[in-house]
Amino acid sequence: MALSTETFFLDPTNPGTLQGQIRQNITAAVLAGRLRKGERLPSSRALAKHLGIARITVTLAFQDLVADGYLESRDRSGYYVAPTAPLAEAPRRAPVGPPGRVNWEGWLDGRYALARVVEKEPNWQRFKYPFIYGQTDAGLFNHTSWRLCAHQALGKRDFDALTTDYGMGDDPMLLDYISRHTLPRRGIVAGPENILITIGAQNALWIICQLLLGNGRLAAFENPGYPGLRAILAQHGTHLPLDVDEHGLPPDALPEPVKLIFVTPSHQAPTTVTMPMKRRRELLALAKTRDMLIVEDDYEFEMSFANAPTPALKSLDNEGRVIYVGSFSKSLFPGLRLGYLVAPAEFVAEARALRATVLRHPPGHIQRTVAYFLALGHYDAQINRMRTSFKERRAIMRAAIDAEGLTALRGGVSGGTSFWMQSPEGVDSTALALALRADSVLIEPGDPFFAEPGAGGGAYRLAYSSMPTPKIAEGIALIAKRQKSMG
Repeated sequence: MALSTETFFLDPTNPGTLQGQIRQNITAAVLAGRLRKGERLPSSRALAKHLGIARITVTLAFQDLVADGYLESRDRSGYYVAPTAPLAEAPRRAPVGPPGRVNWEGWLDGRYALARVVEKEPNWQRFKYPFIYGQTDAGLFNHTSWRLCAHQALGKRDFDALTTDYGMGDDPMLLDYISRHTLPRRGIVAGPENILITIGAQNALWIICQLLLGNGRLAAFENPGYPGLRAILAQHGTHLPLDVDEHGLPPDALPEPVKLIFVTPSHQAPTTVTMPMKRRRELLALAKTRDMLIVEDDYEFEMSFANAPTPALKSLDNEGRVIYVGSFSKSLFPGLRLGYLVAPAEFVAEARALRATVLRHPPGHIQRTVAYFLALGHYDAQINRMRTSFKERRAIMRAAIDAEGLTALRGGVSGGTSFWMQSPEGVDSTALALALRADSVLIEPGDPFFAEPGAGGGAYRLAYSSMPTPKIAEGIALIAKRQKSMG
């Protein structure tokens, strides 16, 4: 990749020569890491024209840098940063508040950066046994159909969907498909006026909290639970963790002041247990009696393959007390960042207005591409392919876990993509995860899922969405071996 001439400039107040300034521009870029080894510089002709100087001046500067090992000349190709160029210096952290600088410690309270989250390994593909949640198996994804849908969404016929500023609206084609096809599978009846497209489920949860957690209302959430939700609730300061049991969140544990409840009834995150129908009805009855609202995060309902999925909590709601949150990021790929919420029209209207103040609407091209992927049947084929593979992987992983004597919670009665594990007495899961990296194994320690720091040291999550089937038993054996060595 050639460096743009726009990155070069001459300072008329600089007492040095023009040749010296060019040299200084290039060496500073190399040492700062902006120019990397093997990258091509602009031609001497193009750079001279841009700077308004003689070409020979640029050529002489380049030749000086060749002599000093910063550049190399390649026949008929130009000048490149040489392999012998000095390494870029590691950036030095500037003090927070030196004279003449902003004191950021005084301006920021750190309430966002200090949140405990599940750390995502950016290079997870280089590990042989990545038991991590939410990543996509490239072998299961229909790249060709997705590419065709994206290309179709770029065509003249869909020019308006691509370029229109929807304001507070969304792609009508996508809303229509969710309303008439996706939601009925969960027993939910809703029109386009009841649906808001969001940048993933996380964005939907944020919008809900912004709208409903004013005036000191108290929210309850599952413990262990989704760290992303806990981070959002921490912004409001009015939240109460409630311990889940083998059936999810127990309604009788909800104290009187609670007005908003966040639950994951289909596959509790992270334990994977499914809330039984009796408890769902109890929760709805309690919400009616106490005038509470419920937020149902149905993040993994498409991954039901062991048994028929239980109807969504929202489908049992005849008073509009349940706000339903869904996502395409789990069933397609996490980088898609597309979700939706379903609620009474009055709520959705306020949610649209709030969303418009932050991001207007998710990109039209992404919405239309997903709409085509859904409408043309590619999504259903994708889901069937994933269900078949995950059912096999789950069976193999369960057999390996039992064979190696590991302890897993017996959740996931209808499917899912992970196991919630118990480490042996005295084995901290954070330390276990760190040690396993040396074995090319990735697991997710349990601590970030718990409201109280340190409470999850005896638990960890093993997911199989991105685990090749032949490697599952090998990876489980390595986990068992490492646990024994640490016990």
